[in-house]
Amino acid sequence: MALTLYGIPFSRAFRSLWAANELGLDYAHVPTHFMKESKQPDYLAINPNGRVPAMVDGDLVLFESMAINLYLARTYGAPLRVDDPADEARAVQWSFWGITELEGTLLKAMFTALGLFGEEADPARANETLNKGAGRALGVLDRHLEGRDWLVGGDFSVADVNVAGVLNLALSGRLDLSQWGNVKEWLDRCYGRPGAKKTLEMARAARG
Repeated sequence: MALTLYGIPFSRAFRSLWAANELGLDYAHVPTHFMKESKQPDYLAINPNGRVPAMVDGDLVLFESMAINLYLARTYGAPLRVDDPADEARAVQWSFWGITELEGTLLKAMFTALGLFGEEADPARANETLNKGAGRALGVLDRHLEGRDWLVGGDFSVADVNVAGVLNLALSGRLDLSQWGNVKEWLDRCYGRPGAKKTLEMARAARG
C-alpha cells in the first residue's frame, strides 16, 4: 500500500503534507475536511479522534501531525532526518513545544484576524491575543535563533517543518511578527523551501 495522507492543506495536515513534499515522496493525498469527512465512519476507522491529519504507510496507521512528521523524517531521511541522538531529542522537544506553547494562541488569534468560527474579524485584537498568549514563547524562539539558520544542528530538519508549520497559523492570519526579527527571518528561510512552496500552492488551489 502506498503512503497516504489524509487532510486538507488549510488544517494541521499542512505540516505533514509539507514534510512529504520536502522529502519528495510519492504519496496519495485524500483531501479530508476536518469538519466534514473526518467525522464519517470510513475515516473514523483510520483516526477514531475524527481529526486530521492521519497517515497510512503500509501496515502503519498514525495520527497527530508531529508524530507523522517525526516518523517520515526517521524513515525517509534527507533532508528532514536528524541522525545525532541529542539533536533528534531536541527536534522532538521543539515539536512538542510548538504544540504546547504556540498552537492554541495562534489558532485563537487567526480566527479573530480572519473572522472565522463566529469571531468578528479584528486584526488589532488578534495581535493583542498573539502578544498576550504567545509573546513570551516567541521571545524564547527568537533568542534561540540568534546566530542560527535552523532550529537544530546546522541544517534544515523536521524540527523546522514542525515549528514553522505551527507558525503557518500566524502567516495565514497575517499576524504581526515583526518584533521577533530572528523568527521572521527563519520563517522566510523555511517558507522559501521547495516543499513549503509546493504545499502553499496546494492550499491556494484547494481554497480556489
